[in-house]
Amino acid sequence: MSRRRIGFWYRFAAVLCKPPLVILIKRDWRGMENIPADGGFITVVNHNSHLDPVAYAHFQYNSGRVPRFLAKSGLFKKGFVGAAMRGTGQIPVYRETTDALSAFRAAIDAVERGECVAFYPEGTITRDPGQWPMTGKTGAARVALQTRCPVIPVAQWGANELLPPYAKKPHLLPRKTHHVLAGPPLDLSRFYDKEMTPDLLKDATEVIMAAITRQLEEIRGEKAPETPYDPKRERIEQRRRTTAAVEPRRPGQHNGALREQEPQEEGQGK
Repeated sequence: MSRRRIGFWYRFAAVLCKPPLVILIKRDWRGMENIPADGGFITVVNHNSHLDPVAYAHFQYNSGRVPRFLAKSGLFKKGFVGAAMRGTGQIPVYRETTDALSAFRAAIDAVERGECVAFYPEGTITRDPGQWPMTGKTGAARVALQTRCPVIPVAQWGANELLPPYAKKPHLLPRKTHHVLAGPPLDLSRFYDKEMTPDLLKDATEVIMAAITRQLEEIRGEKAPETPYDPKRERIEQRRRTTAAVEPRRPGQHNGALREQEPQEEGQGK
């Protein structure tokens, strides 16, 4: 999509948002040459601040290829914000409803029309303690494999220093730098012409998340944890710890007594 087709609402949003962004944050943008000049494609981006969608949109707007984000459906119903979301062609996500698949279909349609769809594969702001990318959801991989469009991995860092995850007040000083590194298209051809099973989508998603993480390592100049943070695994572990903490004890016994008795009971059962 050329700049002349960006449209009124995106240009209007840029007029409102670019001046404060230029004032508040410096820019270290690399890899813009990897953004396709034409044709449909998707970008897959890490998410570590409520501010980074705006900061990242600035980067892509300047490339001449505006992104269509997948966003919560509630945002499309709120006055001016809703009008702007609809006018800029963002894609509503209806979670846990019969319309939940409509975002997937809309993303495919947008790519096939020659547009860019920007995915946050993590689905939410990272909960990793070090703000590294978490395990990803499979939506981006599904669209990529169905359309066989270019997939551009993008890492960003800096908006989270201006507005930390889940913080209500920004840290304005000293002035922060928004780092963006867009990589070359990923080679996902090994996943083509195969049944789109959950395991296949999971494997493709891991390739996507690994590429984003490598680029964030380059930006930050440090290594990410070997195992990505997995919110589902953490919830299971948290429930296990909670259950263990509240497990009822037998009258007149303490933890040590229970531990001593358990092997004897196991032996009796053999």
